[in-house]
Amino acid sequence: MASSCVTNKRYVYLQKDDVHKKALPLDTVLREYAYQDYEYRIQSEDILSIRFESLTPKEYDFFSKESPSQGLNQQANPLLIGELVDDIGMVPFPVIGKVKVAGLTVFEAQDTLQALANQYLESPIVKVRLLNFRITLLGEVSKEGTITMANNRVSIMEAIGLAGGLTDLADKRNIKLIRMRDGKSEVQYLNLLDESFIESPNFFVHQNDVLIVPALRQRPYRKYFGQNVQLLVTTLSLIVLTLNLATR
Repeated sequence: MASSCVTNKRYVYLQKDDVHKKALPLDTVLREYAYQDYEYRIQSEDILSIRFESLTPKEYDFFSKESPSQGLNQQANPLLIGELVDDIGMVPFPVIGKVKVAGLTVFEAQDTLQALANQYLESPIVKVRLLNFRITLLGEVSKEGTITMANNRVSIMEAIGLAGGLTDLADKRNIKLIRMRDGKSEVQYLNLLDESFIESPNFFVHQNDVLIVPALRQRPYRKYFGQNVQLLVTTLSLIVLTLNLATR
């Protein structure tokens, strides 16, 4: 029973010798961490919302189109309201043809399209958003599955929060991260108990990341011990009752 307990030092996120510590200074900045610079860059198979607004009459505005993306419905299928980046990183447009956006940040892609729109439209405004920024969380999380986010700058802590948090039996010291990069799958292990993780280059999730949260060794005991004991007691009681009846 003692071995089934999970201490706070294996439970509390981002520790810095402050678990169970008394008289911590209040309303005081104790430490500061610099985030690793991270800007998501568009890649093939991304789905973008690209909207053009201008003073040009619609009959002369070849960028304009009637689609659900004009009134972006967050509940709609991104495949229906967005533009799919093809396998060579291009997005097609009428008249001007394909424009390369892969390798650019969302803001760089927006500036590129803005420069093109300035050549053809009167006082144009271009808005670009990434619609399918997603990650997958498996294992000891409250809600396993794939999460699609509107923001492309999301920390792992935020992503875990969107999944409802980790379970009490999650091993936060050895979370497996599988990341797709340059046609390869990279595997790394993360320790979310250490406060210095804030400075890690892996603090922010990337497109298509997979996080696999393993269980602590206490999980089988905590999960199945009570059921097994109940089954054992019931079985023994049935045997004793049978023997009593047989000896009468």
